[in-house]
Amino acid sequence: MSDTLAPVSGAPKVGFVSLGCPKALTDSELILTQLSAEGYQTSKTFEGADLVIVNTCGFIDDAVKESLDTIGEALAHNGKVIVTGCLGAKSGQDGGNLVRQMHPSVLAVTGPHATQEVMDAVHQHCPKPHDPFVDLVPNAFGVAGIKLTPRHYAYLKISEGCNHRCTFCIIPSMRGDLVSRPVGDVLKEARALFEGGVKELLVVSQDTSAYGVDLKYRTGFWDGKPLRTRLLELAQALGELAQPFGAWVRLHYVYPYPSVDEIVPLMASGLILPYLDVPFQHSHPDVLKRMKRPASGERNLERIAQWRKDCPQLVIRSTFIAGFPGETEAEFEHLLAFLHEAQIDRAGCFAYSAEEGATANQLPGMLPEALRQERRARFMQVAEAVSAKKLEQRVGATMQVLVDQASSMGKKGGLARSYADAPEIDGVVRLLPPEKISKTLKVGEFTKARIVATQGHDLVAQPF
Repeated sequence: MSDTLAPVSGAPKVGFVSLGCPKALTDSELILTQLSAEGYQTSKTFEGADLVIVNTCGFIDDAVKESLDTIGEALAHNGKVIVTGCLGAKSGQDGGNLVRQMHPSVLAVTGPHATQEVMDAVHQHCPKPHDPFVDLVPNAFGVAGIKLTPRHYAYLKISEGCNHRCTFCIIPSMRGDLVSRPVGDVLKEARALFEGGVKELLVVSQDTSAYGVDLKYRTGFWDGKPLRTRLLELAQALGELAQPFGAWVRLHYVYPYPSVDEIVPLMASGLILPYLDVPFQHSHPDVLKRMKRPASGERNLERIAQWRKDCPQLVIRSTFIAGFPGETEAEFEHLLAFLHEAQIDRAGCFAYSAEEGATANQLPGMLPEALRQERRARFMQVAEAVSAKKLEQRVGATMQVLVDQASSMGKKGGLARSYADAPEIDGVVRLLPPEKISKTLKVGEFTKARIVATQGHDLVAQPF
């Protein structure tokens, strides 16, 4: 939920809830920026607001339930609710809109990346204040607008939608095909964020590797110079933008295409973080074929080995699905062997969820829920063992970390992250109280720390 913006006397107040992934968060940021630019206040609470906007997630059953429950809570406490996001694009069993079936009293329902449609609904039910001044938007980063993240890091969405039709995924039906943002617009937003104090930029999309495919990698312009609309050129430009500010650039949702091989040298040189978030989903060629994934497990192992040869400090995080329809015990064992051989630093796993509308639901061999959950548990045992062993190798090392929390100027220690830790999905670095009395820790600043121990998924470090 957003922070409450600076009060404006008599200005209409809009409650706001943002659920789901970082891509949904960037949609929320666009809506909040427009609300604030038009003079609305935003609020953390439902009570006292003139209406409430709920940005929903509809990817898996748990996310659908959370979204529907939140809409119900907003209706109970406020009564005037606008729904946007992925769940808003989802159909119910009879083909009608799922949200309207479950909550017929909502004021309006839109799908994702629908800022104008949301604002139209707001204007209809809560007329906008007079004479807004965009330059006076509080808590904003100039052209980058309002951010819902802590001020020292931000997500940068480079495209919408996805051209893949993975059989387990319903996102393209909600967000559509790939639409890449103009490269100049992306870099303009990035510069505004760095100038506003952002120390870590997290690049997100549905398929970051495919950036520019829909535009046939056409040449755009940045600062009057030609620049191809392609991930390699974008990553290079973002890294160069970040350098004067001493900031990090982190890539998420990178499919393992051959083109990624060109990005790894930028990581080895220190231009962008040596961190790849790659959604492999499985390793066995037959399962990947049933999933309609764009790469095979064997090629993935070769590619990972080459990436690590070119950039030894590279950290790889990934997500996988256990219990996909038709998955045999041998195919699952293949996945566990892949985990060992690939040495995935951070791995998450979902038990297959039969989402309504996913074509995988029609595949033969749907596994019992108990077996899917059992395989997920077995996967996580292996994944956590691999991760723990890799964390232990860092004990004794000195690392630069970005401070996320520090009470009493860090006199009591704090929480930070290394280049290997993306916010909220990876581990943290637990900072001990500094040995030097003069040493302070400030949120949003970097500090050096010596790793002294591991603690579950986390590292423990002594700042100096």
